[in-house]
Amino acid sequence: MYERLIAVRRSLTEAPADEIVERLGEALTKAYGITGTDLLQVDYRIAALLPLSGDDAVTTPGDPGWRSFDHQAEVLHDGVLHLPVTMRGDRIGVLRLQPVPDDPQLRGELAEIATLLGHELAAVRASTDRYTVAARTRRLTLAAEMQWELLPGRSRCRSSFSLAGQLEPAYAVRGDSFDWADDGHRLWLATVNGMGDGVTAATLTALAIQALRNARRAGLSLADQATLADQAVYSHHRGVQHLETLLLELDLATGRVLAVDAGSPRILLLREGEVVEQRLDAQFPLGMFDGTIYHTQNFDLAVGDRLFIVSDGIFDAAATNLRYGESALERFVRRTRPLAPLEAVRSLLGDLRAFVAGDLVDDAVAVCLDWTGPAH
Repeated sequence: MYERLIAVRRSLTEAPADEIVERLGEALTKAYGITGTDLLQVDYRIAALLPLSGDDAVTTPGDPGWRSFDHQAEVLHDGVLHLPVTMRGDRIGVLRLQPVPDDPQLRGELAEIATLLGHELAAVRASTDRYTVAARTRRLTLAAEMQWELLPGRSRCRSSFSLAGQLEPAYAVRGDSFDWADDGHRLWLATVNGMGDGVTAATLTALAIQALRNARRAGLSLADQATLADQAVYSHHRGVQHLETLLLELDLATGRVLAVDAGSPRILLLREGEVVEQRLDAQFPLGMFDGTIYHTQNFDLAVGDRLFIVSDGIFDAAATNLRYGESALERFVRRTRPLAPLEAVRSLLGDLRAFVAGDLVDDAVAVCLDWTGPAH
């Protein structure tokens, strides 16, 4: 067992960045007799699994690949094994293998190898464009390229929480974004809605996100993080441009949330089947005025609570003379309870696209956070 895993691990770590999957396939043939190895990456809209081999995209929800991706589990169908490729909760796609060993232990080893593949893909992402390009169904706008490169990932999980976020329109998003980080004791989460269009909006958002990161990494309090980012944006744009932001800091041991509400992103709290809006006192958007001082508010989460944070692009989405609206959004959030956070945001935005019969016109961001209990 260990010799096989060591040999496969070596093939992954020694492979050129753009040949990881091919070298993995060669190692799996030698160690497990597998002759067909392919990586299916989830696309930017979370609407298709795109094979690296160039085969047709997998878009049918009930397909074995999607079942493996959604349930994060092995799926064996017609002699083909599908295994989730995930790195610390960030779902990259699915590894498709055939023929399949009959021995459950061997399949368990292959599941471990799929996880190793996820870590290697994350490690080489900055040094090759092959996997990034292969995960696209069409070209991104320049603004969208900037926004996706800014993200910390699309999903994240550890024993105390799970979360996921998504941007829309995925291939043309402009000013909306999100950011997160955790240290095992606290989780910081920012949801940003930058004003303007195109690269102008993306540049504004990038400035704010980097200023927030700089303040967070300097050990500043949440209120001071907002103040520093506010100063950075105002000094550059003098109030002509600003951005609406929601900052949260979750204590992973107690469920206490500190918040700075500096704009339009809203919080919907799902607790024991009921959805309520977690209202906060609104403060000025970042960069609107010189010298704004921000203050934190707080609220408590109970074990099992789910937070949905959404921008006004979701609330204001329209089809003809109708609006998606708060009541429809609350009903949908209630129905997401059985779903993992990434499935929940994917379902929400898919439902919204169906409502408007196409891609969203305005930017929208949705983040879903589950607090599963005190950090261990």
